Amino acid sequence: MRKLLFAKIIESATAVIPMTISVALLSLLIGLDGTLIMNFLIGAVLLTLGLAIFSMGAEASMMTIASEIGNYLVQRKNLWLLVGVIFTVGLLITLAEPALWVLGDQFQAVVNPFVLISTVSIGTGIFVVIALLRIIFQFDLRTLTIIGYGLVFGVAGIVAIFNPSFIPVAFDSGGVTTGPMAVPFIMSLGYGLAKARGDKDADIDSFGLIGIASIGPIISVLVLGFFFSPVTPDLDLQSTFIDYLKSNAVSMLVAILPFILFFGIFQVTVFKFQTQKVIKVLIAFLYVYIGLVLFLTGANAGLVNLAHDMGKFFAESTFKWALIPLGMLFGYISIAAEPSVMVLNKLVEDVSAGVVTKRMMLVSLSVGVAISVGLAMVRVLTGLNIWWIILPAYIIIIFMMFFTPKIFYAIALDSGGAVSGALTSAFLMPFVFGAGVGIDPTKANILTDAFGLVAFVAMTPLITIQILGLLSKLQAHRAKDLSTKEEVISLESEENV
Repeated sequence: MRKLLFAKIIESATAVIPMTISVALLSLLIGLDGTLIMNFLIGAVLLTLGLAIFSMGAEASMMTIASEIGNYLVQRKNLWLLVGVIFTVGLLITLAEPALWVLGDQFQAVVNPFVLISTVSIGTGIFVVIALLRIIFQFDLRTLTIIGYGLVFGVAGIVAIFNPSFIPVAFDSGGVTTGPMAVPFIMSLGYGLAKARGDKDADIDSFGLIGIASIGPIISVLVLGFFFSPVTPDLDLQSTFIDYLKSNAVSMLVAILPFILFFGIFQVTVFKFQTQKVIKVLIAFLYVYIGLVLFLTGANAGLVNLAHDMGKFFAESTFKWALIPLGMLFGYISIAAEPSVMVLNKLVEDVSAGVVTKRMMLVSLSVGVAISVGLAMVRVLTGLNIWWIILPAYIIIIFMMFFTPKIFYAIALDSGGAVSGALTSAFLMPFVFGAGVGIDPTKANILTDAFGLVAFVAMTPLITIQILGLLSKLQAHRAKDLSTKEEVISLESEENV
């Protein structure tokens, strides 16, 4: 156990250190408050420990349960049972998603956190069911994606008529639901169901789940726009580590207890594990709980405050346009620290048999997120309406899907959900928010200009991964043409002889 924990800490530290060093050095250079920098470093340590402990627990609890549930549902072959169980799992796994709680804390002035998180969880649960039914009935992923985003933009168009400020909030909510809790669980469940089919497309069809699941919360939060008036949000920049430790200890207990109860019900009725295995799973849940509390405490108390002040500093300076390249740098290096990205990249490399490597995925995702933060900063500096970016981008995404190999656009859909995790909410969002406050101290346009970052973060990997697919397709064609030419030359040589 100690060796595993040490390995996880090294893995987490390797991911977090580049961002920590870059941000700390820049903070010292621009003269931010020493206490703020110290809190950031403490937060980074808690982040690393929390990520390591969470990852260790998630593998032994979430993955085990996902595998067993998948096997059980395949054996029973009961559609209504599958729908009920998968919806419940989707709901509970989203309630325990750390990135969503970080977002709820930042949006509490706009929407009550409990209302926001519950609404997002319901939307996720519904679309996780739809995503898994697609695997079972072998419905075309591209068609479902077009229908899903057609519905998203249709509802968004109606909400925009009388409550346009809510559009960025809704798209941001959709981006953070699929983080370190949801990605390994949903993908493992989908992979199990796809493998049970036993056909040649099973591996490919196990991808795309996260992308489809991300559509649900966008729609459900857009519906909230019919009932909530826009309110200028504000970040709580005064809470201490102790305050957050207490609040996170309670909120994560509330979030994870229903999932443990769900496991208990399945243990009694279905699993019937031996006592030793049950104890191991419960201990793993304890690791998940401790990891989440430490991770969120470090993120909220250590990262949010410094990121906000740094964004505000540059926005108030004479070189405010430096926010664009600086934001792109932070976006690029932060992705390596997202736990859901680690899980996704490993799964992609395994299932694609090394055709798509972890390195290829990481570079593509990092470039995509860098572009996302750059676009978000352009909006803050210019007040550009989010529709001018997000609508053309999704038209391009859908258009590319007709030319990109299926496995690449399926992976791209999952990537969009995986990259927008807790670090995006805890560092990149406050950084953009602080820049917005620096540009507009009255905060009159904060809701429309400073939010929408998560939407961009979830969007751009859908383009960069598909570009990777198109390049791979072109490379394969060139290799095939070269092989054909070599065969022709060989035949001509034999004839001449």
